[in-house]
Amino acid sequence: MLNDFIAEVSRRRFIKYSSLTLGAGVVAACSGSNSSGDSAEADDPAELGENPIRVGVMYSTTGTIAIVEKSLQDATFLAIEQINTGTGPWEGNGEGIAGRKIQKVVVNPDSNWDLYNQMSKRLISEDQVVCVLGCYTSASRKSVLPVFEEEDSLLYYPVYYEGNECSSNVFYTGAAPNQQITDSIPYCYENFGPKGFFIGSDYIYPKESNRIAKAELEALGGQTVGDEYAALGTTEFITIINKIKAAQPDFVLSNLVGDSIPAFYRQFKDAGITPDEIPIMAYPTTEEEIQAMGPEFAAGHYTSFNYFQTVDTPENQAFVSQFKEMFGNDRVTNGVMEAAYLQTFFMAQAMRDVLEAGNEINTATLREATRGQEFNAPQGRVKIDPANYHTFLYSRIGRWQADGQAEIVFATDAAVKPIAWSQALYEGRVCEHATPDDRSDPTKETGKELEPQFL
Repeated sequence: MLNDFIAEVSRRRFIKYSSLTLGAGVVAACSGSNSSGDSAEADDPAELGENPIRVGVMYSTTGTIAIVEKSLQDATFLAIEQINTGTGPWEGNGEGIAGRKIQKVVVNPDSNWDLYNQMSKRLISEDQVVCVLGCYTSASRKSVLPVFEEEDSLLYYPVYYEGNECSSNVFYTGAAPNQQITDSIPYCYENFGPKGFFIGSDYIYPKESNRIAKAELEALGGQTVGDEYAALGTTEFITIINKIKAAQPDFVLSNLVGDSIPAFYRQFKDAGITPDEIPIMAYPTTEEEIQAMGPEFAAGHYTSFNYFQTVDTPENQAFVSQFKEMFGNDRVTNGVMEAAYLQTFFMAQAMRDVLEAGNEINTATLREATRGQEFNAPQGRVKIDPANYHTFLYSRIGRWQADGQAEIVFATDAAVKPIAWSQALYEGRVCEHATPDDRSDPTKETGKELEPQFL
């Protein structure tokens, strides 16, 4: 499936994209570097034809979260290249979107929550983008959310998160709690035992996700024997590991992020704790962090995610091959970058529908057109829920192997309907936007337990 795609990527463009792998602070496909997050860099419109569509791309390529967040930018660049050249999943749609190409306006918030806020203001007000693809942590999403709501602009957000939020200005394409936590905790309880020790980085997502996971465990009759948090970027975990040893849990649930992940796994193994004794179940640990730490430190531990590089679909085989062709054969794919990839096609399909209907692309038309979009993603067929703006996604659990790849030990047969609110904490509460342009509180109390639904 690479035949036309790779042939159409010139040597100059290939080198430009590949430069992303050379180090922090390099923003590919831009006219210069952007290491401090103090400016935006845009594609040269002369290379894109008439009236390109300006789209913001906002991921950190420097700072403590860059270890994984840069891969989201890479996947976004791949998707936009395919859309602009009519290759990959966009083959047969012509070049661009109804004859118009995407112009990336790229910023680097440097893993700084305040800079995300400032950069989103700039992208919307000064750079006049029609929407933004971006953010990784919930802290960054919470930082920019007031901007998108006040300006009535759209953010496509590709990361699993703690739920309990539903904005008409965000399309959530990463996992909601019922697509990640709800299956992983019963798996831990049934396969490892009832006692869980919970750790995470010290900000909203790990704390809220662990709060949900603890409620899920306790509902099964399990027990929380530890709950510890480390400052973002921490790389010293001996004290927490000693507490884990003392508590003797049946498993550890890890919501550490960024540079903390490799450090924790290495020190966990160096402390003499094996996966047979105390396995780690994680949400943020992906192929990217495992490659960084060395697969021997993760082998035998687990991650709950919607996508792994080992997913066996034709779309994933093409995705992995195309990504490696563009960025290097030593690179790996991961769950968050797959979401960044698929959401770019959701956006492009919606833009195409707007233009083919003879309308202009703006927040109102793009919001309406994105609702209900479907796509054959690497993980399988997925869909934007038209009622709550979250995404039908697969639930999977992978056990890490010595080669750094996951053996999938649990998977749903189809994509799971997203539920924005954690049912372990807020039973019967859902998010339903009555109409696309209704920006009132979308929370609805059903008063009943919600049954799982599938695409």
